[in-house]
Amino acid sequence: MLRANFHTHTYLCKHAGGNVAEYCQAALDSGVSILGFTDHCPHPDSRWSAVRMDMSELPGYIADIEKAKIDFPQLHILNGMECEYVPEFGDYQRDYFLDELGLDYLLGACHSYLYKGEYHGVHGQTMDADQLAAYAAYMCACMRSGIYAAMAHPDLFGMAIWRWDAAAESCSRRILQCAQECCVPLELNAYGLRKPLQTYAEGERHMYPVAQFWELAAEYDIEVLVGSDAHQPEDVWGNNDDCYEIAQKHGLKVINDVFVQRVLEAKEARHRLI
Repeated sequence: MLRANFHTHTYLCKHAGGNVAEYCQAALDSGVSILGFTDHCPHPDSRWSAVRMDMSELPGYIADIEKAKIDFPQLHILNGMECEYVPEFGDYQRDYFLDELGLDYLLGACHSYLYKGEYHGVHGQTMDADQLAAYAAYMCACMRSGIYAAMAHPDLFGMAIWRWDAAAESCSRRILQCAQECCVPLELNAYGLRKPLQTYAEGERHMYPVAQFWELAAEYDIEVLVGSDAHQPEDVWGNNDDCYEIAQKHGLKVINDVFVQRVLEAKEARHRLI
């Protein structure tokens, strides 16, 4: 198996540890040959700044990754970011992050979602049917934007539902159908497997990955990206093997081995248009 991880954070996000070089060394120690950095992107208006780098830190982040490409020639290193989709900043993310700064790719993410005109965080709440519908609509807007090479942890809403019910299934099917229509890969995220089990109506389970979501995924023609979502250097491959097992169990198509080629071809195509 090709050991490639495309979801990696650093201390800059304020809720992870380790710098770029430490993750690169941990990747080598773990047999990882391809490493994509995707720290949380800053926003021009500094929103959600408690859990992401500041705009002033962005040049240093890119410089550290470029230096690592020289210092760790054994690794294929990609520079990217994990981005919340903010509609008014969509062109900014595409034009500045991808075109001007030349990042290799962006991961989309929905830690928050638009509901009744305001952003609501997934963490620390229990989502009802209306909120799940809003979450699905927001996820679909992210995918339809065409900005993101893949969507991180699409089943993150699983941490905020008390039980799996018709609303949770409807939310999942809307996300999966949209991923199929937009040809956007969905990430099977390993970070949830490193977090403590939580008690829900059906008993103890991980907050995510959500078993029912990935069972449904097998009914759709989608692609899957396995990602560690490393927040510490020692987790740069953490639980990715478990996610591969989940994908194999459901017959899901994992694309980690072709993702590099795909994002670099997309980057080249963008540059030809500039």
